[in-house]
Amino acid sequence: MDTEELTLPLSRRANERLHAMIPGGAHTYAKGDDQYPDNLAPVISHGSGAHVWDVDGNRYIEYGSGLRSVSLGHAHPRVVEAVRRELDRGSNFVRPSILEVEAAERFLATVPTADMVKFAKNGSDATTAAVRLARAATGRTRVALCADHPFFSVDDWFIGTTPMSAGIPAATNELTLTFPYGDLAATEELLARYPDDIACLVLEPATHSDPPPGYLAGLRELADRYGCVLVFDEMITGFRWSEAGAQGLYGVVPDLSTFGKALGNGFAVSALAGRRELMELGGLRHSGDRVFLLSTTHGAETHSLAAAMAVLTTYVEEGVTARLHALGERLAAGVREAAATMGVGDHVVVRGRASNLVFATLDEKGQPSQEYRTLFLRRLLAGGVLAPSFVVSSALDDADIDRTVDVVAEACAVYRKALDAGDPTPWLAGRPVKPVFRRSA
Repeated sequence: MDTEELTLPLSRRANERLHAMIPGGAHTYAKGDDQYPDNLAPVISHGSGAHVWDVDGNRYIEYGSGLRSVSLGHAHPRVVEAVRRELDRGSNFVRPSILEVEAAERFLATVPTADMVKFAKNGSDATTAAVRLARAATGRTRVALCADHPFFSVDDWFIGTTPMSAGIPAATNELTLTFPYGDLAATEELLARYPDDIACLVLEPATHSDPPPGYLAGLRELADRYGCVLVFDEMITGFRWSEAGAQGLYGVVPDLSTFGKALGNGFAVSALAGRRELMELGGLRHSGDRVFLLSTTHGAETHSLAAAMAVLTTYVEEGVTARLHALGERLAAGVREAAATMGVGDHVVVRGRASNLVFATLDEKGQPSQEYRTLFLRRLLAGGVLAPSFVVSSALDDADIDRTVDVVAEACAVYRKALDAGDPTPWLAGRPVKPVFRRSA
């Protein structure tokens, strides 16, 4: 089908209903219809494996499923069965469920670099708890986070550093500092400038490329020397880099780390894990001031913990991380070949670890372009590929990858026409897609 055939009337109406009742029309900004071409934002009816169907009945091969959370594919049988076993046994009680200790044991066996774990519902709560714990342990107030990583929390200590800082007091913003990824000298200079003020260093251990040699070990040494807490945000790297996360792959142990996304295969569960002497500050078996670490009504409801246990078992027993890498390598090679064949190899660029691929859309001058991203997304959608990224799930098969590459080739042919014309506007059919973090709507 071509773009003109993809009109999505029911999705358009559903989007209007969403905006009428839900600010932004979605519960996650990255899922907003402003992230998709004008009038081409599918509203999903259901999913199975690597495919989703919109309310208009169109089927898509899906990438980046659930913002990287559904790494095994939608309605994975092993996860669904684990959850189903708990459905008639109750979900939340006045005392801990036995599943809480079983899930903790399973997690710590999979991520052996941590001594203790506490579960929550979303990554923001877990990462903010790590910051609070670091401040309590060190008696310091400032937080240093990596400026090159896009997201850490919905809470003020991070959102105040973004263009969407409305409503956050300046005094809060002043307590958050930033450092560049991969630059140990710059980080040490920051720590030396605030030698007794920085409670923690917060970063993703890796993103689009492996860390420079010695970088993570260097951060570990700096944190020890300056007496601050090293926090790894493993929301994305957890399980996708290795079953034990990036810390397991690179062999550098943080003081605290946070996990989510892939942990529940779409079910709401996250985790804060780390060294016993730090984690116990949020417990009952110490003599110091109590830290309100994580205490949420639904943090350990049984269905999500059952899902997490099934996910952890599946990753270990079925070698899921290796499969994600193999699928990603096949996809990346195909997309790069298609782009090069169509003469846009320098403009449609695949980046990232094979298990976590993203793509860049560059204009005539080699600069990132929202207009060309819009053109590219329109053509992917027209070909039945829903791909805000090229992040794979293990439910994809070779036929899905081959079909995706064919659609990418068709999109690249149009991309070449737009480059030759020097203007992508005729192929946009409306406003361009927009970045999530921007000052005004």
